[in-house]
Order: sequence, then structure tokens, then C-alpha cells
Amino acid sequence: MIKKIRSLAMGTVLVAGLVSCGSAKEVTEVDSRSGSIRTTETEHLLKSLQSMPAKGFMFGHQDDTAYGIGWDGDADRSDVKSVCGDYPAVCGWDLGHIELGDDKNLDKIPFERIRQDIIAQYLRGGLNSVSWHLNNPLTGGDAWDVKTEGVVTSILPGGAKHELFLSWMGKLATFLNSLTAPDGKKIPVLFRPWHEHTGSWFWWGKSHCTPQEYKELWKMTHDYLSSHGVNNLLYAYSPGSEKTVDEYMERYPGDKYVDLLGFDCYPSAKPEGTDEYRTLMTTVLTYLTQLGKEHSKPIAVTETGLEALPMATWWTEVLFPLLDKYPISYVLVWRNAREKPNHYYAPYPGQASANNFVEFYNQSKTLFCKDIKSLYK
Repeated sequence: MIKKIRSLAMGTVLVAGLVSCGSAKEVTEVDSRSGSIRTTETEHLLKSLQSMPAKGFMFGHQDDTAYGIGWDGDADRSDVKSVCGDYPAVCGWDLGHIELGDDKNLDKIPFERIRQDIIAQYLRGGLNSVSWHLNNPLTGGDAWDVKTEGVVTSILPGGAKHELFLSWMGKLATFLNSLTAPDGKKIPVLFRPWHEHTGSWFWWGKSHCTPQEYKELWKMTHDYLSSHGVNNLLYAYSPGSEKTVDEYMERYPGDKYVDLLGFDCYPSAKPEGTDEYRTLMTTVLTYLTQLGKEHSKPIAVTETGLEALPMATWWTEVLFPLLDKYPISYVLVWRNAREKPNHYYAPYPGQASANNFVEFYNQSKTLFCKDIKSLYK
């Protein structure tokens, strides 16, 4: 079982800070190992993630309650819930375009809807995970615009786009600080910045910056948000599915800046894709289990899934047997796009794998919202 490192007995000090939206006091904790200041609920979330493998692993789905196959924006709806009767324990969200001041994210979800759905998931006791597919600050293109080199260099201190990037992070900080429950407490979020950086399809990827520049980018992001009152984040390190520990850790910014070790892994569409997926998942999960122990971090499969789910028994014959062997805190499958045919990763009523997903749901180790009393107490 992964060691718990965030506790009052190990040097955590309680301090009080004023909540920005009122006069109610918010209790925070200073972790003596990292020096970071976080809300008590956020520290409790970390402890819950560390102890989760003793119970099982949480199931997650990107954009789960915002839209799905054949619907968009309905209240209290979820494709996962429509199939198994329960919400995912983890809901993933993306804040791409928050930096532009837009009212909707890159997948056309209003940011106000995301905020309300994050609150609802928190009140259900579940976890919210947030990524950020931000635009290219040097070219004005999207996150996948990699035609021009030197983007990361341009936003580091002294770079031509440094001040612009700081203004973008200011907008991000404002949104994250706005995530408050009805009682005024800030809602903890697992933040997954600069993900899949061991590939080169994003402008912050491996071919577009040095390991040192990547680490500086991560630390700058962490320190800026902390200095602007964002004390409700845990940080997830989330590369692609690299075959060796050295590749996985090459750009690791350090234990002080990371709270969870994860990775993203998808099977290819080739006929042998499932076998390759099994091999790669086993390789990464094996060394990630050891890294989690060495660094005292919970581990997770931060993105995965089989597009369009053509294999009716994928949930119990592929995914569950892989995850059952390892002490992961959660697994998250990608979104069910309502605007892109056959781009979905969770079943919906009538989908070929729906019955098998119910079998997956009924496994004692798969944890959904009804299985999670609260992650924050």
C-alpha cells in the first residue's frame, strides 16, 4: 500500500486564511516537505488518493455530465449513469480557451456550465480532474500548432510572450479560485497541466523544448498559481505511455511540484492494437507502481479508452484485468463527443459494450460515485 505522507503527524501546520468571496475562514495546511499551502479539503483529497487502492480504483469519464451521444447540456444527465445507474467517481474537464477570455472551452462547453458541474461532482463526493489544452501563445494557433519552434522559450521569464502568458495564467487562476461549494469552501481539483509532453503533438512536447525548459515551465505554472491564491490544486504528472523509467522521468519537475504520477495510453486501430495495448499498459503500470512507492505518490491511468468501443467485452476482458493487478487510484476514459461521429469512449444505452460495462461496474474493485462517501474529509 502506498505510504501516506501528508498528515499533521508528519509536520503539517494549520493556518487560517480568508476566503476571497466572504468573511468565512478557510482552514489551510502547510506541508513541511513541499512548503505548499493548500486547503484542508485538498490535503484530505491527497490522502484519499493515496489510500484508494486498498478499496479499489475509481472510474472516470471526460466531460461526463456536460454532453453525450445524442444530447448536449441536459441537467443531471450522463451516458455512464444512463447505462449503469451511477455517475463516474471522477469527472474530467478541460479549460482550453479560458486563456482567451472566451465564454466556452475548446469543446464548446460554457465555462459556467463546467464550474457548476465541478461543484455538483464535488457535492456528490467525487473527484474533478482538469487539463488545459491552451492555445499557442507565439502563433495564435491551437495546442496542436507545432509548426513554429521556440514557444516554450518565448513564455519563460525574459521571453517575448512571457507577459502574455502570465495574463493567461491570471485568467486560469481566477477560474480555479471561483470553484467554491455552497458553504464557501474551495473545491479541490486535480490539475493535469502540460500533459503528454513525452510526445511532440503539443507545442510543449518533447521535440519543442529541452527537459530543463519543460521543468521551468511546470515550476513557473505551479508557483504563479500558488502566489495568486490557488490553494485547492493537486498536480498530476501525466506523460504518454513511455516504455522506460528514464523516458518517463526525463522531464519530471521534482516531488515538490507533483502530487500524483499518471500516464495516458490508447490502443491503436490496428488489428494487433489490443495486444500492443496490453503489453504497453503492463510495462508502464509495473514501473509506475515502483515509482509511486519510491516517491510516495499515488498513481493513476489519467487517460485511456477504446474509441467507439467496437469490442463488446472490452471492459471485463481487456481493461479490468490490466488494472486489477496494480495499486492505481483511478482510471479515466476520454469523452463522448456529440459533434464527432464514433468519437466516444464510454458506452451509452444500446451501445455494443453497454451490458459488459454493467459487469465492469458490478466488480467490487471498480468504484463509482455511490461507492465514494467523500474524498475530502
